[in-house]
Amino acid sequence: MVSNIRWTTRDLDAMPDDGGWKRYEIIDGELFVTRAPHIRHQGAGGNIHVELELWSRRTQLGKPFQTPGVIFSPTDAVIPDVVWISQERLANGVDEAGHLIVAPELMVEVLSPGELNEQRDKEVKLKLYSLHGVQEYWIVNWQLKTLEVYRRNDAQLQLVATLLEGDTLISALLPGFSAAIAQIFL
Repeated sequence: MVSNIRWTTRDLDAMPDDGGWKRYEIIDGELFVTRAPHIRHQGAGGNIHVELELWSRRTQLGKPFQTPGVIFSPTDAVIPDVVWISQERLANGVDEAGHLIVAPELMVEVLSPGELNEQRDKEVKLKLYSLHGVQEYWIVNWQLKTLEVYRRNDAQLQLVATLLEGDTLISALLPGFSAAIAQIFL
């Protein structure tokens, strides 16, 4: 049965506060509810944030954030695991409630177990981030210890590399940035 309900960011404001045990996201008016992630999921996201934070402090080019609210439109609001946004976009890209209202240059999702979670991150969010101008998208699989890198090419995000534990993550988006994949999964 297909629902005709189209959720909006206004609906999110009415959701009960459950102390952070659930994440509510809307993509193309469809509501997605996920549970608090596995501790290894959080660890991988935290390690990526640390690497981006250290690089950002050296370069002063932008800032990383963990689990920020990103509102692309009234029917597209997500909570990625990590983002990196340039100083220029950040300057005018935050609403009064502290949500990002512009696309960060980099979005990072750490996969949660399950086919639906994987489909949401690898298909639905990939399409959403492509549509809204994200420059780079990293999909992290803490169970397999891999990191997929998608980069904008011909107006869409395309897979350019799947990195394994022995590899090093670099990015043209982040000049001079490098992180050992093994460090992400400690």
